[in-house]
Amino acid sequence: MKNLLQTLCGLFLVVFYSSCMNLGDNRVDVLIVGGGVSGVTSGIQAARMGANTLILEETTWLGGMLTSAGVSAVDGNYRLPAGLWGEFKNRLSDYYGGLDSLKTGWVSNVLFEPSVGNKIFHEMVSAEKNLKVWKQTRLEEVKRVGDEWIAKVNVEGQGMKTVRSKVMIDATELGDVAKMCGVGYDIGMESKNDTHEDIAPEKPNNIVQDITYVAILKDYGKDVTIPEPEGYDPKEFACACANPVCITPKEPDRVWSKEMMITYGKLPNHKYMINWPIEGNDYYINLIEMSPEERGKALEYAKHYTMCFVYFLQHELGYNTLGLADDEYPTEDKLPFIPYHRESRRIHGLVRFNLNHALNPYTQDEKLYRTCIAVGDYPVDHHHTRYHGYEELPNLYFHPIPSYGLPLGTLIPKDVDGLIVAEKSISVSNIINGTTRLQPVVLQIGQAAGALAALAVKNNQKIDEVSVRDVQNAILDAKGYLLPYLDVPVTDVKFASYQRIGSTGILKGEGKNVDWSNQTWLRADTVLLASELDGLFDVYPASKDEWKKTGTEKLSIAEAVQLVRKIAENERLAVTVDPETLWKAYGFQTLDMNRDILRGEMAVLIDQVLDPFNKKQVSITGKYI
Repeated sequence: MKNLLQTLCGLFLVVFYSSCMNLGDNRVDVLIVGGGVSGVTSGIQAARMGANTLILEETTWLGGMLTSAGVSAVDGNYRLPAGLWGEFKNRLSDYYGGLDSLKTGWVSNVLFEPSVGNKIFHEMVSAEKNLKVWKQTRLEEVKRVGDEWIAKVNVEGQGMKTVRSKVMIDATELGDVAKMCGVGYDIGMESKNDTHEDIAPEKPNNIVQDITYVAILKDYGKDVTIPEPEGYDPKEFACACANPVCITPKEPDRVWSKEMMITYGKLPNHKYMINWPIEGNDYYINLIEMSPEERGKALEYAKHYTMCFVYFLQHELGYNTLGLADDEYPTEDKLPFIPYHRESRRIHGLVRFNLNHALNPYTQDEKLYRTCIAVGDYPVDHHHTRYHGYEELPNLYFHPIPSYGLPLGTLIPKDVDGLIVAEKSISVSNIINGTTRLQPVVLQIGQAAGALAALAVKNNQKIDEVSVRDVQNAILDAKGYLLPYLDVPVTDVKFASYQRIGSTGILKGEGKNVDWSNQTWLRADTVLLASELDGLFDVYPASKDEWKKTGTEKLSIAEAVQLVRKIAENERLAVTVDPETLWKAYGFQTLDMNRDILRGEMAVLIDQVLDPFNKKQVSITGKYI
């Protein structure tokens, strides 16, 4: 009997050990569900920071809306090449032979073939030794057990596998993982009573933006007109451009010529992105709460609608040499893998970013500008004209805003630990989603999510315990922007100092809207006024009364140095201030202690001597702690 027990115990240990070994093969630090725009960048960033990372992707491509959905015309942030977005843009430039080679259409300064974007994302991912990707993989079930996630995933050709991770990132197109984990969320428009946004509707609704099933066309140099699709009605697209059958356009101020319409999304190598918003192939349907099977059926109608528009271009407008590209998508119908989703679930996060935070960041109760991890410069742009009743909705066509920073707390759900939410499902209002949804912002959202995840793993912290400043420093180390200042490029030695001091509120930027490319400036080259020092005294209140005794309107460099020395003394900082060395190191103009100090010079002086960014920590709402 004793020998039998020993044998059984031995067998149990063998089985147990083997099971652990199998589980160990699928144990990672960070699990990312979705290999789209934010999924790729979160994976790369987490891996670069030392986290063992796995991306799950349902298709065979990487890049989501930029590639798998065919929206290969980047909206905004051309002058803000933040982090991995900048890396991606530079790789495109190298591939095609320079930045000017990306300006093939007029809707964007960065246009490329989706297949090329997919190739580049694969190259970027393959370079990271800590990063793996499982393609054609679907998450079936996930639960939180203790301090880890246990996910059951279905890998095509391999069956079910179990993955365990410390942190999980929802990088899906519609926020499906957040729902599976029990995160609270909203769909549709909030009322202005909820968000206090002037242009929000009076009453909430569940209306989402139109989706688009993009088509990538190629010039074959011969007639490739498709058969007329069943149910085709040219009236649906009559006012897509100026032509004899356009009588009552929905948007009278935006009736372009057919040449302008077709070159809107012109891509390199004689290809055309058909993602036309003016009575084109936008399509209204709310897929968010549908099952995967229901979504698949509904999207067949969206695909059909796009093919009707392709036929309209070929048959009615004479573009009969343009047909679906046969060298882009390895799909049976030559259409993209997924539609372009402009809207998804929006989680209830630790903070909620709205239009007012972008318009007037410094007057809000929450000082979210101190916590930013990404930047955007595109107007608020909503697509609703394919919704029946769109006339009653707010007019959100390119609503002007300044460029803005996006706060970290939008990525962190309120009530679920160990989860970070990326892509378009972050905690923002419906209105401001019209700009945070755009590709360069979502690329940065992913990068911040990866940094946050890696820090939580490295420091053995809960997600909401990770220091805001630690995440921001990781972004700065990766050549990312916290605030969208245009004063100096990311390669300038002064860049990080400007970003840090702006993120303390000691010196505040000035935003303005300029056409499609909105701007914010620190005004680094202008003379600093004494009235602009309120932000300094918010951080160092003990120095306020002493400074007021001077009664001057401007500060000489000598006075500024003396003020900073006094603050350092009050803060008991063992530092020395050597203006000559500092001015030389940062490339400022010749030092004259008697002239008025410039804002940029003051920013560097404060940053390098007092280091308030790192020594004065902030909460997730921007409050000093």
